Amino acid sequence: MGVCSILLIIFVNYYLVYTSAQPTFREDFCSGGNYTNSSTYQTNLNFLLSNSLPLFNREGTNNNYRSSSIGSGSDTVHGSCQCRGDLTMNECQVCFDAATRDVIQKIRCPYSKQAIIWYDECVFRYSDESYYSILEDEPVFYMINRSTVTTGTGEFDKILAGLMNNLVNDLGSSSINNFAVGKAKFTASTQIYGLVQCAPDIVPSDCNKCLGRIVGNLSTCCDMQTAKRKNSQKVAIIIVVPSIIVVLSAIALWYLCSRRTTKETERIDEIYGIQSVESFRFHISTIRAATNNFSNANKLGEGGFGSVYKGTLADAQEIAVKRLSRKSGQGEAEFKNEVVLLVRLQHKNLVRLLGFCLDAEERLLIYNFMPNSSLDRIIFDSVKRTCLDWGKRYNIIGGIARGVLYLHEDSRLKIIHRDLKASNILLDVDMNPKVSDFGMARLFAVDQTQAMTTRIVGTYGYMAPEYAMHGQFSDKSDVFSFGVLVLEILSGKKNNSFNESEVSGDLVSHAWRHWKKGTALDLLDSVLKDSYSESEVMRCIHIGLLCVQENAADRPTMASIVLMLNNYSTSLPVPLVPAFFVPAEEYRIIFRESKDLPSVSTSKSGDSVDEASLTELHPR
Repeated sequence: MGVCSILLIIFVNYYLVYTSAQPTFREDFCSGGNYTNSSTYQTNLNFLLSNSLPLFNREGTNNNYRSSSIGSGSDTVHGSCQCRGDLTMNECQVCFDAATRDVIQKIRCPYSKQAIIWYDECVFRYSDESYYSILEDEPVFYMINRSTVTTGTGEFDKILAGLMNNLVNDLGSSSINNFAVGKAKFTASTQIYGLVQCAPDIVPSDCNKCLGRIVGNLSTCCDMQTAKRKNSQKVAIIIVVPSIIVVLSAIALWYLCSRRTTKETERIDEIYGIQSVESFRFHISTIRAATNNFSNANKLGEGGFGSVYKGTLADAQEIAVKRLSRKSGQGEAEFKNEVVLLVRLQHKNLVRLLGFCLDAEERLLIYNFMPNSSLDRIIFDSVKRTCLDWGKRYNIIGGIARGVLYLHEDSRLKIIHRDLKASNILLDVDMNPKVSDFGMARLFAVDQTQAMTTRIVGTYGYMAPEYAMHGQFSDKSDVFSFGVLVLEILSGKKNNSFNESEVSGDLVSHAWRHWKKGTALDLLDSVLKDSYSESEVMRCIHIGLLCVQENAADRPTMASIVLMLNNYSTSLPVPLVPAFFVPAEEYRIIFRESKDLPSVSTSKSGDSVDEASLTELHPR
């Protein structure tokens, strides 16, 4: 399963003991598509839960990990359950039984084809894709314990590092079950207890690599200074969960620092403050060194809220640093919102936040560096876009759809992006899309479907009419932006690229006219020539036009869009006239009259209103 775990416990003459009659639920992570009632996938999942996975208390078993697979093709279900290595088989069985009940009764991740459910005692996972023996280190889930180490923090770090390095070495050399536990004396009355664990199906070299990387980050993670106690060292629980492609996997890292026996480990159920992501904090000195003190040579771009720089960490990892302007209007709450959102959101088609920095007036966000820049830098370049053949473009469209669907429905929070556009789609080394820039994302309550705002943030040309004119936004606002983006990817042209033309006015109107005339394929980028699938292209144009319909209720949901892209047996409704459409004859009159008017300064369609995001950037 590719899982490594660390559990650090600092108690006074105390060791972690399992005492709960029922396992303590901590978190679930749901992903992949949905299955339906009475489907073959549901039958296989229920059979795997009820019959296929071996019982933990069965004779002859000697470890706390079980895995099994059942079914064939797209209906295959892979499942596993891993318990903490210090629990008995019976205790593991209690936890697995609870996970089974929660899935079958649809308490956790109802109808999801991929799910992680983790408790204090065990982690259960199932997926429609195999994930066994694969080492990965995301997504990440955090829990915080507010207890502190108030004295001897330097010595604490030293002892802690020694203990954990010894445990990693012990695990690699002698542990049968990929599990090791130990302790070290901190003070006369305080012991530090540690636990390291990997899933049995992971090879020793990967196990050591994973654990070694975690141990190497301990001092950075737990060095959390509080405002009132400058010499205090806050301690944290961190759970890191690896993923395989779109699969969200089981627990990869337990990481617990606590100080007193009288305080139980505390989970932050609602992550709305910066403390919940403290272990992602980078020291300002680290970032200054990585970016050559924010030199112009490292500068990638600049937007309304500040600049973006390329950096290289001491371990040679390349990063992108978003340096928020001191004069930007973004307050600390907005900064925290972006950090919390990005930490909570883990998907292969979302940009990954590596960390942040709050130091005096400096507020920084640190991301994975994307070597292929943003989509707008390629798709609108007459030379560079030749590297985007139809297969890559179709993959980009599908990836963006899956990323936005995750924001809308598959994450535990419902999030409306509100500024979906080509410059906010980053491309990794394989041209896979990553949706970025959640600085303006509006956090919805789960049962909320739309909201109103007096502050319009977004980008002209991508805004839905109800949002641009009335401040009303919902998930259908993102759908509208997605539709414009699809048409841009297909044509290689910006939505406003026809403004100097007497013919069309904008890309959406241009596409609609071709659709009505039966010449929709003429919309396609000429660099693709004949190297494309006509059925796929026509379907994408059809979907794009469905997305930009004027009435939000007529637009499909992102879940429907993903289904349309993946299932050709799904029939598509006839699109209605798009928003902002101007008939050709009327546009010609407007165009000619505008030539006689004095020129005025207008915002480009690529610029965000209020400049609320970085819109003119290289990879972040």
